[in-house]
Amino acid sequence: MAIVVEKLQLGGTGRTVMVKDTIDIAGYPTRASSRALDDVAPASHHADVVQALLDGGCRITGKTGLHELAFGTTGINAWTGTADNPLYPGRIPGGSSSGSAAAVAAGLIDFSLGTDTGGSVRIPAACCGVFGLKPTFGRVSRKGVMPEKSSLDCVGPFARDMDMLIEAMGLLADNFGPLPAIENVRIGVVPVQAQGEVQDAVDTALARAGFPLQTLLLPGMGDAYDAGLIVINRETWNACGHLLASGRVGADIAGRLKAASATSDTELAEAETCRAAFTAEVDAALARCPVLAMPTMPDYPLLMADAMDTRAVIGMTAFVRPFNLTGHPALSIPLVGASKLPVGLQLIAAKGADELLCAVARELVRRLEL
Repeated sequence: MAIVVEKLQLGGTGRTVMVKDTIDIAGYPTRASSRALDDVAPASHHADVVQALLDGGCRITGKTGLHELAFGTTGINAWTGTADNPLYPGRIPGGSSSGSAAAVAAGLIDFSLGTDTGGSVRIPAACCGVFGLKPTFGRVSRKGVMPEKSSLDCVGPFARDMDMLIEAMGLLADNFGPLPAIENVRIGVVPVQAQGEVQDAVDTALARAGFPLQTLLLPGMGDAYDAGLIVINRETWNACGHLLASGRVGADIAGRLKAASATSDTELAEAETCRAAFTAEVDAALARCPVLAMPTMPDYPLLMADAMDTRAVIGMTAFVRPFNLTGHPALSIPLVGASKLPVGLQLIAAKGADELLCAVARELVRRLEL
């Protein structure tokens, strides 16, 4: 299935976990599903999150495959193979944390770890029909995670239900919890341009859940998406650009890296100005409603055959990437559209309010009996 790239049996007898192969496990190479890193030396230390899992009695059973170098949204990987989408065969698993989402959807483990730089937990969660959380930037340690330096990337868990997602966060962040009371929480519904069935599924779920709803505009989302691309391009080039010299980077990623090398300092400065402006815009919206809601993706996951056309994947991350730029916590709840295909409902909360976000999501799921 190309889900697992390294089988392991490490740790205790508690929850079974797999981790994305951008996360160091001592004694094993961190290859990020790239042939360019095939000969890399084994990691000398566990990443902080791996040590936290082991300290919590978890059993790590494997490292999962991904979109090469975590620099793509479909999960397609010609070198390691592409993880099957267990619940929606023929559809992309989503990227970049494709294997981590697919492993949970397939029931191979209790939960998994991915990383999210531009939607790379929430997109595969939506594609594979599972729950996925991008914590507040900095809430979960990135020590021992590739790339070493990032202003966008977050380690986050996947699970089949909210209780397990919450338990996973408690293991990853020792200051996580308890969850707060959520009486009178109002959800701000952000209007976006989504495919009709996707929007209908999200609107129906929000209406059925019975939370007070208020429409809130985020007019800066488009600019924030563009700015997020500029930042990820510069930071990925800084981290991985040297691998092009090996001649072993996949053609799709090599093309993206070469394009990323042209990111100018002026573009980056403008992106940082946008980061500040959109962060203030989101903070203002969250001051009115403590949780925001919108679809995770604009459309259903693409068929594998259609996803080979790079033009078809443009915009997959339109609703998720802006919140990497700002650093707000966001999670994806799995729904099903009228065509029996996966839809994600994305919730966003204030920085540091990961517990509130999880509490609202858990109660919403309980009311929908998902």
